[in-house]
Amino acid sequence: MQTITSSSVKLINVNTPDSIWEHIRSDNKIQYFWLGRQPYQLIWGLQKQLHAKRVSGEIPDVILLLEHDHVYTFGKNADKNYLLNTHPEAEVVQTDRGGEVTYHGPGQLVGYPIINLNHYHKSITWFMRSLEKIIINSLKHYNIESQLNDGLPGVWIDDEKICAMGVRISRWVTMHGFALNINPNMDYFDGMIPCGIQNYGVTSIKDLIHKNVSQLDLIKVIVKEFNHVFNKTS
Repeated sequence: MQTITSSSVKLINVNTPDSIWEHIRSDNKIQYFWLGRQPYQLIWGLQKQLHAKRVSGEIPDVILLLEHDHVYTFGKNADKNYLLNTHPEAEVVQTDRGGEVTYHGPGQLVGYPIINLNHYHKSITWFMRSLEKIIINSLKHYNIESQLNDGLPGVWIDDEKICAMGVRISRWVTMHGFALNINPNMDYFDGMIPCGIQNYGVTSIKDLIHKNVSQLDLIKVIVKEFNHVFNKTS
């Protein structure tokens, strides 16, 4: 375990997800954990455990940051026809989040906020706009201008999505979250209709600025933006 600290960021590096319980504090500040590359099902199970303990008030808000092995995930009411099955080696998982089919894999930063909205704003719309704002402001650090696309989830660069989003909220505690494309293998996006949205593309930070971005530096920026947005109202 390693704790990465700067003037505005404290990120706990946990390579074994089960060991996260050793490091969760009892105060009310958001805790950020970097889990490295992990299989989807393992982290989904961890999210469920964290969610239950956040609902009961046993733990503070927690945000998991990680990469996944290659996986396509379906939202609870997703159309299975949107997966084209051109990459059969990738795992396929039916989840309990909203949204359609989404790809996760190496080179993509995934964030799972386990946050109690009772302490912020009890509004699904507010939460989604807050996540989008965090990503839009983070991308500005790399001189990337992004925006919302009316009626379509996520963060966009013109007609190309750079960050997908899908969440589940139960008892006003959130789980699931966002997937930001840093430098994934873009071929995997050809194996689906991203989020069920046809006639739109997908892009990445690497495609836009044509250079590698430090994952840790990007995480520090995102954590800073989270801290700006999620200031408790009570």
